[in-house]
Amino acid sequence: MQDLPRASRDCLRDAEIAPAVLAWYDGHRRSLPWRAPPGVLPDPYVVWLSEIMLQQTRVEAVKPYFENFLRRWPHVAALAAAPIEAVMRQWAGLGYYSRARGLHACAQAVVAEHGGSFPTSEAALRTLPGIGRYTAAAIAAIAFGRKAAAVDGNLERILARLDALDVPLPAAKPLLAEKAARLVPDERPGDFAQAMMDLGATICTPRRPACGICPLRPCCRAAQTAPEDWPRRTPKAARPHRRGAAFVLRRGDLLLLRKRPPRGLLGGMTEFPSTIWTDSYDPLTAVRAAPLAADYRRLPRAITHVFTHFSLSLDVFVAEVENEAPAGCRWVREADLEAEALPSLMRKVAAAVRSSGLGGWPARHDELSR
Repeated sequence: MQDLPRASRDCLRDAEIAPAVLAWYDGHRRSLPWRAPPGVLPDPYVVWLSEIMLQQTRVEAVKPYFENFLRRWPHVAALAAAPIEAVMRQWAGLGYYSRARGLHACAQAVVAEHGGSFPTSEAALRTLPGIGRYTAAAIAAIAFGRKAAAVDGNLERILARLDALDVPLPAAKPLLAEKAARLVPDERPGDFAQAMMDLGATICTPRRPACGICPLRPCCRAAQTAPEDWPRRTPKAARPHRRGAAFVLRRGDLLLLRKRPPRGLLGGMTEFPSTIWTDSYDPLTAVRAAPLAADYRRLPRAITHVFTHFSLSLDVFVAEVENEAPAGCRWVREADLEAEALPSLMRKVAAAVRSSGLGGWPARHDELSR
């Protein structure tokens, strides 16, 4: 075959990618609870719900939450009518809680502004709360068959490896988005989006990619060398570490809880009262910030937790009191604790107190420690 100019070779190779990936997908597609079977039109509500839940969250972690949400709120109007507190409780443990607030706001907007039907274009979808560029493209392609490029981390990794792109992330993002848009086929754009998701999740993985069985191996430059070296990345700054304290107060069979502010980290979730999380925390003076004066005992080990932008060590102080709940707090029966919108961090706190035997709890684990 006569050598082609570089631009022509790239164009020819790009044209072969979608057919190769779709042929592989037809034989290897994953069975997922939110994925419509072949030949069945996807439900936009199901596609949207799953895409919001899957943001920065593993598939296996999402499955039970997705199924519980769909069982409780089977359509967008039902979710829009639900109290936000119920949505936050159902979301508890899945993390990134701004997604739950955005989910509820989006459902209400779809009902109020679009008659309960999701708009079909990528541009219109992006006007809805909680829907960004990637999510809008994924819904448009999968639910409505629009020619849209859903560019997530999986797709960026695949495309960076295909070209052995030496421009590091995040600077490479515009180049990868441009290439992704060229690859989307006119036919089956939704299947192509899901095929690339599956390829990145099962074959072109961050570590130990299975290049030997990849349908794109013949045109992948990184596969000929060391694919794990791509995508290139700008070195990240060290994650800062913060410290703080949480106060577990008991009155008989009641525990003291409060709701976090609606905006910010863990916004709208329920917590044991805690101090500000800072790098200047002093454990010797922490109890001065407790919601009630009491004879506190501190657990021997701090709770550790990692958020996206910082890590946290949380000292846990426990006490028994007879007081009424202070402003902004409320007493909740221990038996009702699991029904509260406790984030994973606060579930760790409850589990640590329970296993310690302090604070009036017997020394055992229960569902909150799982």
